[in-house]
Amino acid sequence: QILDQWFESEPLKATLATDAVIGAMASPHTPGSGYVLLHHVMGELEGQLGAWGYVAGGMGALSQAIARAAAARGAHIFAEKAVCHILLGKDGQAQGIVLQDGTEVRSKMVLSNASPQITFLELISQEQLPKDFVQRIQQVDTRSPVTKINVAVDRLPSFLAAPNAHDGQPLPHHQCSIHLNCESTHLLHQAFTEAAHGHPSSRPMIELCIPSVLNPELAPQGCHVVLLFTQYTPSVLAGGQPWDEQARNAYADTVFDCIEAYAPGFKASVIGRDILTPPDLEKIFGLPGGNIFHGAMSLDQLYFARPAPAYSGYRSPIPGLYLCGSGAHPGGGVMGAAGRNAAQVALKDFRCL
Repeated sequence: QILDQWFESEPLKATLATDAVIGAMASPHTPGSGYVLLHHVMGELEGQLGAWGYVAGGMGALSQAIARAAAARGAHIFAEKAVCHILLGKDGQAQGIVLQDGTEVRSKMVLSNASPQITFLELISQEQLPKDFVQRIQQVDTRSPVTKINVAVDRLPSFLAAPNAHDGQPLPHHQCSIHLNCESTHLLHQAFTEAAHGHPSSRPMIELCIPSVLNPELAPQGCHVVLLFTQYTPSVLAGGQPWDEQARNAYADTVFDCIEAYAPGFKASVIGRDILTPPDLEKIFGLPGGNIFHGAMSLDQLYFARPAPAYSGYRSPIPGLYLCGSGAHPGGGVMGAAGRNAAQVALKDFRCL
């Protein structure tokens, strides 16, 4: 409805509508999806409103930059050290964490950017939490439609709509986000409907970008990295069928067939591919249900209700324990707002200790 008020072109509306459903098990017709669109265009990048950008060196470089800044301020970082549980004192106050190898790290407060489900249902005994709070966390909608496919290719894709130059050099559209199967909002709704019934979309929504065009160090000369953000794929397939190798590859083949229709020769250029379905995203990255936002960005799970009513201010039922990840207000996205806000609340409490 919002897009209809501003635009007439259906392909343009559908392309913009992808940001209204990105990472969401929702259709552009789902009430509240307009907020998700707003969420993805809020803020600015280097003074440009609503802009997004590539991170030089890949997304991991952003984490490394934050780590270096923290270490310069005296932080100690334990990489590849899983947290087993959060330490609580006799008064129920958070007093640190215990690593999987048994190492105790004592502190006056704990900030968790893990999901609310991991933080409160796995790292703390539920007996230490209010029953209604536990029930709320258990009921958070974490359905995810996303399957991420990372692809290595030996040449740039050449699209029928804008063929490559004879010298093979990147063109302006290679430096942007390319949206496929987005000619109409009906296509997006149809893709959602299939997944809602437990079936991967037969014509999935595809967001394609080629970061190696702007950052050549990501791939050998002449080769490129193509990142595919696709949906809709249900976390649980119809009939309880597993996301086994056959199912994963069948869906990836569907995605590649779609790209081939726009860019003939794409499939022949593929050197390798890495397929991450919702269960893979959960297992590898600790995303509940594979949800990149730690929970649906629906109106019932935002603002004062994120992650639960009365606990949207980053504090938790456990004194000294704060939530600072995507499951906290204002939700997901690479913007650091939840962490910044949580740090301010924690510092205020720390000064009162």
